[in-house]
Amino acid sequence: MPIDASLVGRKSEPLTRSWTSDDALLYAIAVGAGQEDPLSELQFTTENTAGTPQQVLPTFCNVAMGAGMALPGDLDLTKMLHAEQAFELFDTIPVAGEVESTGEIVGVYDKGSGAIIATESVSRVPGGAPLAKIRTSLFFRGYGGFGGERGPGTSWERPTGKPDHVVTYTTRADQALLYRLTGDRNPLHTDPSFSGRGGFPRPILHGMCTYGFTGRALLHTVAGSEPKRFRAMSARFTKPILPGQTITVSIWADGTDVRFQTTDESGAPVIDHGTAVIL
Repeated sequence: MPIDASLVGRKSEPLTRSWTSDDALLYAIAVGAGQEDPLSELQFTTENTAGTPQQVLPTFCNVAMGAGMALPGDLDLTKMLHAEQAFELFDTIPVAGEVESTGEIVGVYDKGSGAIIATESVSRVPGGAPLAKIRTSLFFRGYGGFGGERGPGTSWERPTGKPDHVVTYTTRADQALLYRLTGDRNPLHTDPSFSGRGGFPRPILHGMCTYGFTGRALLHTVAGSEPKRFRAMSARFTKPILPGQTITVSIWADGTDVRFQTTDESGAPVIDHGTAVIL
């Protein structure tokens, strides 16, 4: 099945997802929690620290709760890049839990050199209220030119003033090997032969790993390290980084509205169009 507007409205089957305390701990470590100082984020990296109950990083919802994407089965995944990711939380993520999620293709856009497929999933506690809404946009190189809409524009601009917060993290050389254990086994991030077919000389770091590092920076600087205050996050991926490289997160806060941008060692954006809602 080719990529075109006829895919809009295609839904996945309902999917029951569950996670344990260990899953949440592994995710936290995979996105750098405790990496610089093992004692600094114990509420996310341990479950038995005296006086420190375990909590869950808000960005974990993208790993724990996403539904199937209902994509055509004949797409060349070496041509796929993560374009955008957004989530909205309606409650704090429990340390362990179960949700039922259903995914739907909500947009197909023709970018000329490629096509974007946008999916959205809603995750509900069985028999209860929604816990999270997750939106993912994937860019498929070489699949454009079918005459479809280019998609909605954006009014996001990098603030001109000095950031309110600047956070720098250095990823590990084996960061991709660690992050893949959270569930994303795409060989683009580990297999040199696969990444070579995709046009990359070396395996690149998962965009969602960089996204998780960025979410930690937002949580600790703007939300006071309190997950209950972190309600939404949206961002666009602009270029990959390699495991072992350093990233810098610049954050501008205006009340509950937050804008951010993540750059690489050269200052080039790797994540931009960043917005978050922090209560």
